[in-house]
Amino acid sequence: MNTKKEAYQEKFEAQLREWAAEIEVLKAKADTATAEAKIVYFGQIEELHAKQTAAQTKLQELRASGEQAWEALKPGLEHAWHDLRTAIDDAVSKIK
Repeated sequence: MNTKKEAYQEKFEAQLREWAAEIEVLKAKADTATAEAKIVYFGQIEELHAKQTAAQTKLQELRASGEQAWEALKPGLEHAWHDLRTAIDDAVSKIK
């Protein structure tokens, strides 16, 4: 039986994998852009990777936390997730 913490962790691990795939698709699209556009796109992709790393760090903190302490980590993890989702949405709208 999964605990609430494990279920929460699994949800975010799956979401992080999905977003990593989205970032790779964006990178492939950016590779085919004009030189000028590539500069902009790869700047955005670099920002996505930084936000992805921040989200992964928060997830690692969640994994390492005890069953009682993880609730205190939720707001930081959710904030990192929101930042990453917003950045991905923004990049998707610009990289077509």
